[in-house]
Amino acid sequence: MSELTLRICCERDADALRILAERDSARVPAGRLLAAQVGGELVAAISLESRAVIADPFRPTADAVELLRRRAAQIRRAEGRGIPLLPRLRRRQAGSSTSPAISGTT
Repeated sequence: MSELTLRICCERDADALRILAERDSARVPAGRLLAAQVGGELVAAISLESRAVIADPFRPTADAVELLRRRAAQIRRAEGRGIPLLPRLRRRQAGSSTSPAISGTT
């Protein structure tokens, strides 16, 4: 089994995304894309804005697409609040005195 990597696409991914879209008989979705890469090759991608997906129809990509959808939702939620994820968690920890696991008291 090959290693699966999820990552935000950049300009240097344009050719690989175009090839992937052609295999899927689709267009490269607009906006920022999150991609699934297996063995150094892009096998699927999702638009963080439109949620449109492209995937290689000649490979088993259902699990990769599901992971992309879940991670994209996490990213959208984190960005939708306008507060980076880690500072938001730290703020919750600092302001909470009711949860021993969060506040550090027993």
